[in-house]
Amino acid sequence: MAPKAAAYFYGRLFAENPHLRSMFPPAMDIQRERLFGALARMVWSVDSPEGMAGYLGQLGRDHRKYGVAPEHYGAVGRALVATVRRFAAEVWDDEVEAAWVSAYGVAAGLMLDAARADATVTPAWWTAEVVGHELRHRDIAVLTLRPSQPFPYLPGQHVTVQTPRWPRVWRTFSIANAPREDNTITLHVRSVPGGWVSTTLTRDTRVGDTVMLGRATGMMTRGEEDTRDLLCVAGGTGLAPLKAIVEDVVASGRRPDIHLLFGARTQPELYDLPDLMRLQSSFPWLRVLPVVSDDGSFRGMRGRLPEVVRRFRSWSDHDVYVCGPSGMVDETVRALQEDGVPPARIRLDAAVTTC
Repeated sequence: MAPKAAAYFYGRLFAENPHLRSMFPPAMDIQRERLFGALARMVWSVDSPEGMAGYLGQLGRDHRKYGVAPEHYGAVGRALVATVRRFAAEVWDDEVEAAWVSAYGVAAGLMLDAARADATVTPAWWTAEVVGHELRHRDIAVLTLRPSQPFPYLPGQHVTVQTPRWPRVWRTFSIANAPREDNTITLHVRSVPGGWVSTTLTRDTRVGDTVMLGRATGMMTRGEEDTRDLLCVAGGTGLAPLKAIVEDVVASGRRPDIHLLFGARTQPELYDLPDLMRLQSSFPWLRVLPVVSDDGSFRGMRGRLPEVVRRFRSWSDHDVYVCGPSGMVDETVRALQEDGVPPARIRLDAAVTTC
């Protein structure tokens, strides 16, 4: 039902507002899932607008990079109501329609207010020059970007990236460093099959090229008041935000014990291990443990990260950060909760599926 409803929604939106089609990417599959899911979440949460204010505000601020204007919200709202009317015809009446219209109005108002406020302090998007590009593995590149203006973010957050080759196609990547004085940021990018942006960034991007950045978002950040020891569990390029958090702790002067489990399928995919070893040598409270699951020649610890987590003493007194493939994250979280780690101390960011 959801794919058909999403297709109907966009068909209705573009039929009544053909000029809006140019604001969307050529391929609409991912866009259908993201935008229609967000719209549904907005409306179904009308009974708790306070709890949704942060989400809606972030959504409104983030949509600035697409060129969304106030009048576009009305067009989207009309297409949404028409879609729900069609696919919920058996329960639809004037009262239900009024409720949906009211719910969308509240949500759109929160998004518009946040976008207007954000426009007074930050640009809708940033241009950034590629100042470093290292192909660390056949499918993994480490890119260093220099935004043209100050780029605010917190360690653990992610950023959306658009390349000149694929206009209007934005993809999300975690920032792999704590803020630097030179304003540069580093991204760890794995090329995925069919990934337009990831493949362009790993294989076709060179030093001197320019990309566009959306604003930094994400809730997997560390509070200044946090004093507990840390466990960081990173699968593949899920290392990026966890490395940023570790760098931030090192720079802060605090001295918690940090265990960083960095997992990959094969040894060559431990693409950032030399840099992690240098970081460990400068910070005695950090222990980096590389883990390989599918390489019998690897002489270090072998196994899957969720299993390896169980081999140690209890982590129940730690703050835990987990990032990587969704299956690994889910299994690791279950293992930690069975170990007694309170859910409030396990931090991950569901917005980044590949991190």
